[in-house]
Amino acid sequence: MKLIIAEKNDAARQIAERLSTGRPKKDKVYNTAIYRFEWKGEECVTIGLAGHILAPDFCDSVLFDKKLGWYSVTEDGEMLPADMPDGLARPPYDTKRKPFLADGISIKGWKLESLPYLTWAPVIKLPAEKELIRSLKNLAKKSDSVIIATDFDREGELIGSDALNKVREVAPDLPVARAQYSSFTKAEITQAFDNLVSLDQNLADAGESRQHIDLIWGAVLTRYLTLAKFGGFGNVRSAGRVQTPTLALVVERERERMAFVPEDYWQIRGMGAAQGAAEDDRFKIAHKTARFTDKDAAETAYGHVDGAKTATVAAVTKRSRKQQPPTPFATTSLQAAAAAEGISPARTMRIAESLYMAGLISYPRVDNTVYPATLDLGAVVSDLAKINPALAPVCKKVLAGPMKPTRGKVETTDHPPIYPTGEGDPSTLDGGQRKLYDLIARRFLATLMGPATIENTKLELDVNGEPFVASGDVLVTPGFREAYPYGLKRDEQMPPLEQGDTVDVFDIKLEAKQTEPPARYSQGKLVQEMEKRGLGTKSTRASIIERLYAVRYLKNDPVEPSQLGIAIIDALSQFAPRITSPDMTSELDGDMTRVERGEDTEEHVVTHSRALLAGVLDELLKHTQELGDAISDAVTADARVGACPKCGKDLVMKTSAKTRGSFIGCMGWPDCDVTYPVPSGVKVSPLEGEAAVCPECGAPRIKCQPFRQKAFEICVNPTCPTNYEPDLKVGECKVCAEAGRHGDLIAHKSEKSGKRFIRCTNYDDCGVSYPLPARGKLEATGETCPECGAPIVVVNTARGPWRICVNMDCPTKEKKPARGRKTTTKASAAKKTTAAKKTTAKKATAAKKTTAKKATAAKKTTAKKSTAKKAAADK
Repeated sequence: MKLIIAEKNDAARQIAERLSTGRPKKDKVYNTAIYRFEWKGEECVTIGLAGHILAPDFCDSVLFDKKLGWYSVTEDGEMLPADMPDGLARPPYDTKRKPFLADGISIKGWKLESLPYLTWAPVIKLPAEKELIRSLKNLAKKSDSVIIATDFDREGELIGSDALNKVREVAPDLPVARAQYSSFTKAEITQAFDNLVSLDQNLADAGESRQHIDLIWGAVLTRYLTLAKFGGFGNVRSAGRVQTPTLALVVERERERMAFVPEDYWQIRGMGAAQGAAEDDRFKIAHKTARFTDKDAAETAYGHVDGAKTATVAAVTKRSRKQQPPTPFATTSLQAAAAAEGISPARTMRIAESLYMAGLISYPRVDNTVYPATLDLGAVVSDLAKINPALAPVCKKVLAGPMKPTRGKVETTDHPPIYPTGEGDPSTLDGGQRKLYDLIARRFLATLMGPATIENTKLELDVNGEPFVASGDVLVTPGFREAYPYGLKRDEQMPPLEQGDTVDVFDIKLEAKQTEPPARYSQGKLVQEMEKRGLGTKSTRASIIERLYAVRYLKNDPVEPSQLGIAIIDALSQFAPRITSPDMTSELDGDMTRVERGEDTEEHVVTHSRALLAGVLDELLKHTQELGDAISDAVTADARVGACPKCGKDLVMKTSAKTRGSFIGCMGWPDCDVTYPVPSGVKVSPLEGEAAVCPECGAPRIKCQPFRQKAFEICVNPTCPTNYEPDLKVGECKVCAEAGRHGDLIAHKSEKSGKRFIRCTNYDDCGVSYPLPARGKLEATGETCPECGAPIVVVNTARGPWRICVNMDCPTKEKKPARGRKTTTKASAAKKTTAAKKTTAKKATAAKKTTAKKATAAKKTTAKKSTAKKAAADK
């Protein structure tokens, strides 16, 4: 039996379907899905991993022995040597307080004293997917050979190598081969498995080098920044060898904006039109001096044209220019193009991965921008026309030729540029998937088409002796623009005028303006800048930006650093400038590339990175107090939402130690006890200026951004008149009616929490209560649900009225089965029965536990009373 190891379950299924001579049979080993099939007369089985099945970590401590030196011990009792510098103190230590131990240093807890030891601690690899490893070993024992079929890049090769190491534990002599492919088309998968190669251990070692280096740098720097000023509203302050210089780029741009001194200038602009033309046919005109830097000169020129009604055409110039088609998509250019269409780089990669796994596009993590000669471009276009009717007319033109693909600057041999495979059914896609697929498909077609021709018409006008100009671009020959309209400006057609003609002019104005500071990076531009500076890889850049947002170093888009992000970079730039520079990160990435080429070893590269980090850490530890104070002030500034109306101190976003939920509290606590709830399910940010203070109660007003919905602004004080909603009767209680009493169902908004709900006036007796949406004006309909008898209300939202039954357990609200899955009524009933049994069992167990606890408590109370009586008697 051949064992085929894929990176994910979907990949395992796709491979089985493409290779199988019949239909693959889905099976399970323990709880892991596998696919059995026959290929070339041989029994095969595919298993999909869940990415990395092993995770790098540290042991709990590093120990010292006079004979053995420094070492760590794994859970299995394996001793790992640790190459510690001679300058680090050795046991016995003067103190027994953690992290100091009798025979070494504990690195499990977060202590500043342990960080120099953590820098040099051995890295171990622990099982991240124990169930998958168990299943993998079970299959390996029964197999004659193994094929690694993970993604072909550093990460994929490392995942395959780790899986193979686990296979070797139970089948050390099993023959192994590697399948390399770039898409899940039948032709490519068949080609890959017909031409198996060897596993590239150098590539896997390069991936493991990056994994270990990122772990060591991330652990040491994150712990340092967090411990430098412990607290800070419960936030861990993350850092890393790529993350920190990336943040520095954003802060550097923000500093440029802050230092920018605007300069005044003036513009004279208006509108023109051919005589007798309609208002829609007007065009923009502007003084030939685009920017006046002298106010007097601007006012003099404006004085000549103020009130002018006509102008004379002094000259008409027409020029044509060719716009060349774009180069094929690599990962970075795809992220930048998608960001311009409103899809963040991180989301772009998630969607691209799903399209790749569905067989719709080729592998999305590539640097290559040149189509290989082996790729049949014509066949892809033909297939694309069949599965995508909207693109069929363009595909027909491409096939008619001449088909000359564009070439980018980077050519590699691992994967082709990103292109649509021409397989699958794009009509099943929706939302972001459809948007990204169309972008990729249209870009592919554009790279095979000719240039577009754009004609520019420039008019020179004389307005009372002052020179004015007007211009417009018209797409004359669409060329590649027929397939790829992204970024194309709307045609600005100039009227057919000749020299000497008279045109009408309107609304000529003198406008005072100021020069603008450098623009902030968009997420797409930031990815491109990271590539330019050698920060990260095609696979990691998007996730690094996402991480910076997650730890609140970045906000908004275009990208803006938070106060905390600025403070961390300013402090690190002062005390450890090398860590914020892209140079050191590029140096380490270059080391990993040499490992990939076989020019260096993993051990040497990781040791070199540890030495660099040790030098950085030495400098940081000397300035812990100063850096901590800077961070603390910045954390408070970022968390601030306004001033306390009671004591005037800062109101800040805090995290409850008990519930882990967010709330707004006063920095004057415990002397000032002012707190406010925070709306759930929204991203909260403070407002600025007059809008930041509620005119009714003086409490802060905040901006709330629900996920993919329109933002709204509210006062944080639930008792504020602006938040008040009168109680509304929405119906009568059915449970009370059945019990022979009357109860009204009242919609109410809590003044304490701000939550809305419907509750019966006899709630203590009947327990009837229903939740309500957090926003939207409520209207009672007087109707009840025909299925469950609960009231029906109307909630008026930004999208219009929403008619709902308020009972969340109503049969009409049964969840629909997931797309592509068939759930029979019997299966559903069986699941419900099983769930009911489990619930009953849990309740019974809970009841038994409660009874037992009460009995134990009663015994303890009796015993205490007896002891007390006896003590009193003794006295």
